[in-house]
Amino acid sequence: MKIAIIPARGGSKRIPQKNIKLFCGKPIIAYSIEAALASGCFERVIVSTDNQEIADIALQHGAEVPFFRPACIADDYATTIEVIQHAIITLALEDSALICCLYATAPFITPRSLVKGLEMLTAEGLDYCFSATEFTFPIQRAFRLNQTGRVEMFQPEYFNTRSQDLESAYHDAGQFYWGTYGAFSAGKPIFSSNAKPLILNASQVQDIDTNDDWNKAVFLYELLRRNDSVDDALIML
Repeated sequence: MKIAIIPARGGSKRIPQKNIKLFCGKPIIAYSIEAALASGCFERVIVSTDNQEIADIALQHGAEVPFFRPACIADDYATTIEVIQHAIITLALEDSALICCLYATAPFITPRSLVKGLEMLTAEGLDYCFSATEFTFPIQRAFRLNQTGRVEMFQPEYFNTRSQDLESAYHDAGQFYWGTYGAFSAGKPIFSSNAKPLILNASQVQDIDTNDDWNKAVFLYELLRRNDSVDDALIML
């Protein structure tokens, strides 16, 4: 069985009701549900929540809500793997299951990327395949501010190195995490030697943690929608 699990707790603080807030005309969680359904990858698309309003909206958009998540894994400290492990046990999944965790605030997620992630997971015998993107600026040139507000480079040896001569670096795009039953059940780290990222173009990625992030995401989504290029933004590594 291939199953999608969308974690969506009700206690968001920085953006109240973030998981169901209207984003370009519909609840933001609807984008993840609809992408999962349209991909054709899954026998079941499930939302893991502790909130009745989120459950109702999830059902309206075609997901299942077969259980409510307990409070002990619905707070600010609950991890993604803990939420998936709870779903695995509650749903009594078999050890052959392939599981995809989709974040509820990922409006740029596409059916195409979910399909490609599954193909990579199975073809290469991975524990995990997840979405990622390249840093747009060399991380070797990053600096901190010290206690007096002065600049200190993390890696001063690269101060005079040309950007094109520095190694590329990548970060999690916060959209989806395909994984095997065994990897999730054992709590294996997602960033590990038997994981591989599906690299997305930076124009298809926007983390949404603050109101400023939200506004940037709306602007980017509307721009891409006008250009009819949301699904064409995918780049394979």
